[in-house]
Amino acid sequence: MDKQHILHEIRRTAQENDGVALGRRRFLTETGIRESDWLGRYWLRWSDALREAGLEPNVKQAAFDEDRLMEALAGLVRELGHYPVSAEIRLKAHDVPGFPSHNTFRRLGKKAQVASALVNWCEANAGWEDVQGLCAPVAAQKSAEDITETDSTEPEFGYVYMLKSGKYYKIGRSRAPGRREYELAIQLPEPVASVHTIKTDDPVGIEKYWHQRFSDRRKNGEWFELRQQDVSAFRRRKFM
Repeated sequence: MDKQHILHEIRRTAQENDGVALGRRRFLTETGIRESDWLGRYWLRWSDALREAGLEPNVKQAAFDEDRLMEALAGLVRELGHYPVSAEIRLKAHDVPGFPSHNTFRRLGKKAQVASALVNWCEANAGWEDVQGLCAPVAAQKSAEDITETDSTEPEFGYVYMLKSGKYYKIGRSRAPGRREYELAIQLPEPVASVHTIKTDDPVGIEKYWHQRFSDRRKNGEWFELRQQDVSAFRRRKFM
């Protein structure tokens, strides 16, 4: 297990946890990296690993107050030119250290509720009129799902899959990944093997996340020339 890969995973998982470093047990659960992979080889204590990764052990960052959350979200809306979907918030948090995670925004309520809060924030803070205009239609939306949804309502799930053919990997989405594997198998000259599937309630957004994460490895369309550590990162995720 490469030291730089472990440091990368420490930073990545901390970033996805609102900047707070994970404890060693949760880190194992999230990444599959065992204590034996680093203890005595690179560090004597987990706190040493966290400090080398640029993080402080057992010290949580101050919680984001609502004003800071609104300002961060407003900046992202302006950058995108539209109100973001959850996958775009995930990508921003992945790329920009310190940006709030999608789970942080979820605590404020449903999409329309958060957009409404952002509209109110824009009204109270000059210079965000363009963002207010982009968010107003989202804040006004009251879909049938929003009205009738209950705690027992089951979301509609799909899958983001990884297949391998020759030395290349395909990352795509499907409601029935096994059927997609069969369809590709009869079209391609080399055998197709399923590597892993991730269950998700946002297949479009999660597919986009992995495509962007591996963009430097893309060969053509949805086909990538991946390293083993890339494949391992994908396989560690059971649900997103």
